[in-house]
Amino acid sequence: MYAREIDGKEFTFGVSGKLIRNVLVMYDRQTESYWSQLLGESVAGELVGTKLEFLPSWMTTWEQWKELHPDTIALDKGGRRGSRDSYASYYASDSAGVIGKTNFDDRLYTKEFVIGVELEDTAVAYPFSVLNNQAIINDSVGDNELLVTFDRNSGIGIVFDRTLDGEILTFSQASENLIVTDEETGSTWDALSGKAIDGPLAGNQLDRIKSTTVFWFGWADFHPETLVYGIG
Repeated sequence: MYAREIDGKEFTFGVSGKLIRNVLVMYDRQTESYWSQLLGESVAGELVGTKLEFLPSWMTTWEQWKELHPDTIALDKGGRRGSRDSYASYYASDSAGVIGKTNFDDRLYTKEFVIGVELEDTAVAYPFSVLNNQAIINDSVGDNELLVTFDRNSGIGIVFDRTLDGEILTFSQASENLIVTDEETGSTWDALSGKAIDGPLAGNQLDRIKSTTVFWFGWADFHPETLVYGIG
């Protein structure tokens, strides 16, 4: 998810019908520049090289979202919907999108879901197969100290900077689902918002790191040198 404001001006976007390595390409109606959905960056046109501001969001189930936000409203654009069988058959197959893979990386199954993180000059993928067994990950990537939290039931995966006021915190799963505890102070934190809810650090907030939940083949196509957590 990205903000639509660029240099103080509001932009509107549409679907171009084009793909770059199987990933949707948007266009803006003001300049007709093309934008990569995955990168959040203009890849052609007047605004090429311009980046949209990342807005924190996550992929989850409608059931989980309603539980967290019972008064939420939802956008229903109507129109034709594919059958459940057609979607199920696509996800069950090993087909790599419309145009196939451009980077054949067999470290993971083609359609394994990963949480992808882009850092300054490094990309790292956290596979769902690893997260299902390790829902809380304290990771160090270059100069970046990351916390990855994962809910096995809904598939929500979020990434935070685990440095707070210059101190690196180490987290572990609390007894309650979606609650974590830092080992340094014993404070408890909401695993979705990154906010400390009890203990000496109550009220503090971890910074969110841009991440995306995506098929492995799509991530590997854009990031051929990506690291994969849990795999050498």
